[in-house]
Amino acid sequence: MAPVQLHPNNWAFVWGFSILCTQFGLLPSVEVFLYFFEAKHLGCQLWVSFNGVVGRALLSLFQQSYKGLKGKFLNIRCNKKDLTLLDGFPLYWTKKPNFQSAWHLEDMFQRDQEVCHFLSSLKVVFYTTTLISPEFSQGD
Repeated sequence: MAPVQLHPNNWAFVWGFSILCTQFGLLPSVEVFLYFFEAKHLGCQLWVSFNGVVGRALLSLFQQSYKGLKGKFLNIRCNKKDLTLLDGFPLYWTKKPNFQSAWHLEDMFQRDQEVCHFLSSLKVVFYTTTLISPEFSQGD
């Protein structure tokens, strides 16, 4: 799926996860993110949303809407010198996104398993709003 197909409030999960990993000195990965979250389709809508995996809660739901959110997104395009720069990065709207169930530890590299074990051992549900608020307000 293209990044723009992700429901706007769900970017808070991606952002909060990245901030959380950075604060603990962990290297975030897609596999670790998809251990704690799984993609779901929102019925007949074209949006894709993330849900926390049952029993693996890491971040609280994000239900706020920030003014000026669109101004915080980055437009990406390749330059004329390297036309392959965006290969594998879908910039088009996918009518049938690939929905994958949550990752299992045994399907991950050892390094990612260790990150999952560490984050799970914290036994805390972090408030997404608290994590991303300082990041969002920088430069405002």
